[in-house]
Formats: sequence, C-alpha cells, structure tokens
Amino acid sequence: MSDEPKTLDAAPVRPSSAPRDPAPAPGTGRGARCTLGLVSVGLVLAALNLRPAITSLGALLEEVSATLHMSGTVAGVLTSVPPLCFAVFGITAPRLARRFGPAAVVCAGMAAIFAGLLLRPFATGTAGFLAASALALMGIAVSNILMPVIVKRYFPDRIGSMTGLYSMALALGTSLAAALTVPMTDALGGDWRLGLGVWAVLAALAVLPWLPLVKDRTGAPRTEPVGPARAAGKTTAGKTAPAKTTAAAPPAPASTASPAGSASAGPAAEAVPRPMYRSRTAWALACFFGLQATGAYITMGWMPQIFRDSGVPASTAGVLLAVTMVMGVPLAFVIPRLATRMRQQGPIVVALGTCGLVGYTGLFLAPSGGAWLWAVLLGVSNCSFPLALTMIGMRSRTGAGVVRLSAFAQSVGYLISIPGPLLVGVLYQHSGGWGVPIALMGGLMVPQMIVGILAGRDRTVEDET
Repeated sequence: MSDEPKTLDAAPVRPSSAPRDPAPAPGTGRGARCTLGLVSVGLVLAALNLRPAITSLGALLEEVSATLHMSGTVAGVLTSVPPLCFAVFGITAPRLARRFGPAAVVCAGMAAIFAGLLLRPFATGTAGFLAASALALMGIAVSNILMPVIVKRYFPDRIGSMTGLYSMALALGTSLAAALTVPMTDALGGDWRLGLGVWAVLAALAVLPWLPLVKDRTGAPRTEPVGPARAAGKTTAGKTAPAKTTAAAPPAPASTASPAGSASAGPAAEAVPRPMYRSRTAWALACFFGLQATGAYITMGWMPQIFRDSGVPASTAGVLLAVTMVMGVPLAFVIPRLATRMRQQGPIVVALGTCGLVGYTGLFLAPSGGAWLWAVLLGVSNCSFPLALTMIGMRSRTGAGVVRLSAFAQSVGYLISIPGPLLVGVLYQHSGGWGVPIALMGGLMVPQMIVGILAGRDRTVEDET
C-alpha cells in the first residue's frame, strides 16, 4: 500500500557554492496576503467539517441502528468505517497533491463531504448508508492528510499557531455536531435523516474559499535543496524553519540531508529519499497516531450509548459527548504552541494519557455518577490529536518530507485504529455490558504513552532515512 518511491543511488549535483535558485514562496504583497487570508479561512471551514459526519451519527446511532436493523456487531462495523476510509483513501493524498496541488485536492474533498452527507439520509438500507458515509469520509481522509502540508508550506514560521487554529476549529465542529444533532432532529420532527442531512450545509460553505485556490500550485510538494545538516530546516527548541524549494523545470524526487557529522556526506550530496518505513520515528509517530485515533473513534462512536445505557437521557448524552469534544477547542490551540517550544514532547504525551486513564477508570466505576468529570478528562486526553499533527510538522525538515510523513503516519495510524471500534461493539454484544469494553479503552492508554514518548524525541525522519 506504500506510496514511497524506491531507493536509488544518489547522483552527484552541483556543489553547495552554486545553489539553485529557490522557487517563489508565498510573498508579502497584497495578492499574497489575500491568498494567505483565503487559506486561513479555508483551513478553518475545512476543519469544521472533518468530524460532524462521525459525531452526528454517534449521537443518533441507536435510532439509525433500529431503522436499518443493525446488530451491535454491524453497528461496530459502522463505527470502524471512518478509520478504514482514512487509511485507504488517505494514502492517495500525496499523489493527488503532486498532480493537482493540495488546495485543489482539499476543495474536492470538501465537495465529497457535501455530497456524502447530502445522500446519506436518502439511504434505505445499510449498504447505501455505508456507501454515502464512505464518500464523505473519503473527502475527510484526503483533507486530513493535507492539512499539515498546507500549514507547512503557506505558514512555515507559524506551524504551531496555525495547527492550533485548525485543530481548534476541528474540535469545535466535532462538539457542535455532538451537541446539536439531537436537538435539531427533535426540532425537525424527530426524523434522524433530517438531523444528519442538515450538516451538508456546513460542508457546502467549506467548498467556497478553496475554489479561487484550485489553480494555485504554491503548496504542491517540490524538490528541496540539500545543504548542511539541519541548517535549512531545523532551528533550536524544535521549531521548524521555512524550507526552500527549487525552481528546476523537470519534476524530481524530494531530497534529504545527510545527518550532521556524517563522514560520507560530500559537499551538498543529494539523494532520493529512502522509504519512510525505515524510520523508527515515523513508526513511533504512526503508532501514536493510531492509538489516539482508536480512543477518539471509540469515544465518538460509543460514548453517547455508554451514557444512555447507564440511565442518562439521549439529549444529555449528546451534550456529554459535546463536552468531551469541546475541550479540544482551547487546548488544541495551546498544545501545539507549547509543543513547538519544547525540544521533546514526551511530557505532554504523559499528561494527556494520564487524564485518559483517570477518565476511563471513572467511566468504569461510576458512568453516570461522575459523567461530567469523566467527559472533561476524556476530552483533555483526546487532545493527543493536535499534538500528533504538530509532531508531524516538526519531525521533518522539508515540506516534501512532511507530505510523506503525514501520509505514512496517518494512513498506518488509521489502519491500526480500525479494529478498536469494531472490537468494542463485539465485546459489548457478547459480554452484555460496558465493563470489558471500557477496560480495553483504558488499557490502550499505556502503549499510547510509550510510543508517544518515542515519537516526541528531538529528531527528524531525515536523520534516520
């Protein structure tokens, strides 16, 4: 499934004393400011649409299951569809971005979300419902992969703040869908089809700012020049500096720098990047992303049902999920900025994981008694997602490297997360309660913290590949 190029022998290039002319990056004129403004608005609107297709369904899963005659296992399959689609379709994002440009691909992704959410309420059976959901999730998948790429290219000196901005918008969209879907459904006559379909309006709005950017290839991955190790792409305290791009006419594979102090690193030696799967940091980041995604999709898909089965009313269960998601609004802005100021992000990983352990323990012992506290703690734990996105931007020196790392970490990560929601549905159906599934959720926090510490070390994938 890997989209990685095959490793080739490095070819000699001109010495570093005669550097290539850099390709124009986003400038500071009025046109450039307008472009950056459109990208900022587009990022926020796109992020708002990256989760409502999932959390709106979680709030109405019982009604949808009853209408479409789903068993607990089939409902578990339904909650596993998002990570499956993210893994399958996300791997195509780098290739599409190279051919059409990231902005055009995100625009198409927003259009796919709109179409899927518009068609889903008209499904009369499980197969049609899954197909329409898959269309929306396909758009979410490619947009997920390219968000860090667009931030890296358009805002190279503001990776932390811009990652925080769209992570905050993502958390806001997630929580709004969880909190408002049930009340809107009731206001529209109690028909779950209308309650789910109304979110297509938000997706339609997200298409608009990307339309003027469809022909803008500024953010497309290009060949990167290689200079002395770390000088071009890494600054102190883990901050990533703007990466220059070359203006060579024929497209060429992205290049990487030799590790600092390497005796074999000739003057500006340039090589085709080796496969990402040879990097231990890339694997640690992929596993961290996968385990945090497992917890997130179990939460979004099953938490309202856990609370409803413990005696909490349906509307309150939706609000509790919204509380969990809304915790990411302020923290998704703070955590990336804090992470970029730290050489290692392990302490943040441990703090978030500890909140998750306490939250799941409380959910196991007293799901309704301390429901609001558990919702808050699990919301804090779910902020591992913006942390993972920030580390993707920090663990590579170049824009092209971020494309490859983002595709690898997210695609492999979503593959890892697929069994989680399905397993929870199977355990719930066969154990007759939520004790075993919740114990599983809490147990997964331990390996998540371990791989997160490894992924947060101060190094780049270029050092290892």
